[in-house]
Amino acid sequence: MKPIHLLIGIPVAAAFVGGGWWYHGYATAHPSTSDAYLGRHLVHIAAQVSGPIASVGIRNNASVAAGDLLLTIDPAPFQLAVDKAEAQLQQARESLAAADARVAAARAQLAAAKATAEEAERHAARIADLVTTGSASKDLGDSAEQAKLDAKGALESARAELVAAEAARGALGNDNAAVRAAQAALAQARLDLEHTRISAPADGVVGDFDLRPGSYVDAGRDLFALVESREVWVDANFKETDLPRIRPGQPASVSVDLLPGREFEGEVEGLSPASGAAFSLLPAENATGNWVKVTQRFAVRVRVLDPVPALRVGASAEVRVDTTAD
Repeated sequence: MKPIHLLIGIPVAAAFVGGGWWYHGYATAHPSTSDAYLGRHLVHIAAQVSGPIASVGIRNNASVAAGDLLLTIDPAPFQLAVDKAEAQLQQARESLAAADARVAAARAQLAAAKATAEEAERHAARIADLVTTGSASKDLGDSAEQAKLDAKGALESARAELVAAEAARGALGNDNAAVRAAQAALAQARLDLEHTRISAPADGVVGDFDLRPGSYVDAGRDLFALVESREVWVDANFKETDLPRIRPGQPASVSVDLLPGREFEGEVEGLSPASGAAFSLLPAENATGNWVKVTQRFAVRVRVLDPVPALRVGASAEVRVDTTAD
């Protein structure tokens, strides 16, 4: 009987050894982990202006498309602000026009003063010649000289008034400081009015939503979340002993507990530069004399190539990477 047992036992043992050796080689070339979780981009939606909610166009867990109107904040006070800013811009332009008219008047006055001064100077010169020849009295010459001086003074005054008028007016058109300030105020008022309409920034599913018309929201405060639908990935925590064989671009397979029996194609996107323990708020400290070596794990991000809506954020997954496909 012993030879028969040996004839049966030896091949069986060899098969077990060979199978174990094959599985060891396969597992080494195809590292896997069940310490993996699904992820998607999560957008925290916040109001950019404060006010009461006027209308709500969604419900919790609703699917939305990019650009869909989610809710509106009461626009009335913001429309009033726009109207006021438009009036202030008009007023600034009218003030600029009035200031420009004063500049034009000052220039005309300067031209007249210049002509008067030139005429007074010529008249004084003629009278001076007459005084020299005795054809005119000295008093007449003094009067002509004084008139010349008065005309020069008026000319200088006109020049100063023009400089002051130009300074008060500032630059012309849209380069004017007051007009620019009014335009900026109007642009801000219009932007605030636009921000009363909160729209979806991307395709996705609304989560953690519990707002009703009349609820007051503050600018900058998170209101709810939007889970984007276009990208899905798995953050898989592999042992550090597996990491040297894993490279970006390698194919991977992903199975999810949510959808048993279904496997998704994936691709390695990147490897974390530090272990999970290093990112912890309270990293472990291995004191001398009390040290136990623990195999660390590093996050490997695997992009799911054929995602479906049922892949939910945080769901458990199992990932296997084919490291032979370098």
